[in-house]
Amino acid sequence: MKIKKILIASFVFALGVNPLFAQKTKPLFPETPGMVSYTFRKSLAKDPAATLDTLQKLGIKDMEFSSLFGKTAAELRKLLDERGMKCSSFGVQYPDALDKTKEVGENAKALGAKFVRVAWIPHKGPFTLEMAEKTVADFNKIGKQLKDEFGLTFCYHNHGYEFEKHEDGTLMDYIIQKTDPKYVSFEIDLLWTFFPGADPAALISKYPKRFKLMHMKDLKKGVAGNMSGGTPVENDVALGTGQLDIPAILKAAKKSSIEHYYIEDESPSYATQVPQTMAYLKSLTY
Repeated sequence: MKIKKILIASFVFALGVNPLFAQKTKPLFPETPGMVSYTFRKSLAKDPAATLDTLQKLGIKDMEFSSLFGKTAAELRKLLDERGMKCSSFGVQYPDALDKTKEVGENAKALGAKFVRVAWIPHKGPFTLEMAEKTVADFNKIGKQLKDEFGLTFCYHNHGYEFEKHEDGTLMDYIIQKTDPKYVSFEIDLLWTFFPGADPAALISKYPKRFKLMHMKDLKKGVAGNMSGGTPVENDVALGTGQLDIPAILKAAKKSSIEHYYIEDESPSYATQVPQTMAYLKSLTY
């Protein structure tokens, strides 16, 4: 028996595989991603219940809503509960977060969300230090009220224009560094980090405890970026078919404080691209 084991080990070694170090590959992203409601915005606006049925069939259980789609928060929560789904993040406009914080907090709690997210800072022209300074003050105020009164975590979703140069970094660095970690966290949008020339994996690694949420999206090959914060929706492509190094980003994310990963696909081809994205994520190993 001992000789047989030695012969088998010798055979395996001869094939170039050392049994002491041989390991099966592990899935890089074994979980089912969440979904940003904006991906299905047109169908949700027409028939929220039927759209949630479609998402449920795709295996989606975690939602980030950026609109109530004509429902009350309680009505939308009921539709989710009936399908075994949840809303973990509620996205609102900057003015509402600032001037209607109590209403926003009440709606987020009614939805069952843990996070409140803002994705755009109103501005004209290039984003400036003065704008960033006001943003920091506003975000600290919003975040404190949401945390103190509702137990919610406020997150800012970057959109590209914040990566204007500032000192040794960018205005995005300034916002992250100057906001209070007790009250302000972040949602990294992969496309809107890459588009202005930044590296999503490096940004996550630089601030591993500040990002709590992620928008997973890819940029069409050949498209050049800029600081505008805008690009045609057709430039959103299925993960793995664009310019971003998704595996490197996810490896960095797994070492960070990111809790929820949402697919966001703004393109008109979302119906075919979303299943493609989900299949790609399941295929990744390390």
